[in-house]
Amino acid sequence: MEDYLIGIGKRLKEIRKSNSKTINEIASKAGVSNGLISRIENGRTIPSLPVLLNIITALEIEIPTFFNGIPTQTNFTFLVTRASEYSVIEKEDEAVGFSYQYIFGKQLNSIGFEAVFLEVQPGSERGKVETDAYEFKYILTGECSYIIGEEEILLKEGDSIFFDGRIPHVPVNRGNTSSKMIVLYFFLDKEGQS
Repeated sequence: MEDYLIGIGKRLKEIRKSNSKTINEIASKAGVSNGLISRIENGRTIPSLPVLLNIITALEIEIPTFFNGIPTQTNFTFLVTRASEYSVIEKEDEAVGFSYQYIFGKQLNSIGFEAVFLEVQPGSERGKVETDAYEFKYILTGECSYIIGEEEILLKEGDSIFFDGRIPHVPVNRGNTSSKMIVLYFFLDKEGQS
């Protein structure tokens, strides 16, 4: 993960400088502080997924372009966001009983996009698959392990994961209740596919 931290920071700095943009310009567009951009560029912190995607949007490039430019020798295969890390969005005062949490955001230009609801039953079986997309999964209920390449990550209710679907992967439900999740696909061919 440390290698990937440095990879994200180097990539951010490289794109920002090649486009002659200042830290202040990127920070303003992404709605974050100059200090955060600086810490990311220097490999001292990794942003949450929503913040990272806002920064990529501020750089005015597509998600695949950003990630494809990060050296592949890093050990990174996924980004996990735990339920406790989401930020609460303040809404209008007159709305009572409504709670909004910011999970994931991307301004869609020409990139192919698809959202699905997935339920994985206990004891389900399937071989690993590959998709020509970046995938984002948000666990609504239950627990589900994702096997991505040779790694296995346990996701619980409220957790999310973002990874390159071209790496062979499969969800496995080792619990005794079904796991329900929202799945977002960002297709690399910009045409989308089913």
